[in-house]
Amino acid sequence: MRPQLAAIIAGAALLAAGTAALAHHSFAMFDNENPMDLEGVVQEFKYTNPHSYLLLVVKDADGNSVIWNLEGQAPSLLTRDGWSSQTIKPGDELKVNIDPLRSGAPGGRWFPDKTKYKDGRPLSVTH
Repeated sequence: MRPQLAAIIAGAALLAAGTAALAHHSFAMFDNENPMDLEGVVQEFKYTNPHSYLLLVVKDADGNSVIWNLEGQAPSLLTRDGWSSQTIKPGDELKVNIDPLRSGAPGGRWFPDKTKYKDGRPLSVTH
C-alpha cells in the first residue's frame, strides 16, 4: 500500500506543478484580435528568461516619447531561429506588429517574424 500512496502523492505533485506552469504562459492580457503597428527606436533588448523584452521608444500623436514594454519569446526559442542578444541593438529603428495590452498601457507582445527595420529590411539572423 505504501508504494501506491507514494505514487499517488508524486502524481498529484506533478499535476499541481504542471498547472502552475500553464498558468504562467497565459496571454489573456494581450489583445490578439486588434494587433497594431509601432515604429520606434530600441532603448533596450532584454534577452532574459523566461521571456525576452523589447523596450521601444515610440512618438505619440502629440510628439511625446513613450516607452513601450513589449514581451517576446523565450531566448531559447529565439536562439533556435538564429537570434542572439545582439540581434537587436539600442538605437535600431524598427517597425513592429504587436498584440497590445488590453489595459491600454503602452505594452504588448511582439513577434520576431513581424519585426523589421524601419526602412523595411528584415532583421538579419543566422542559423
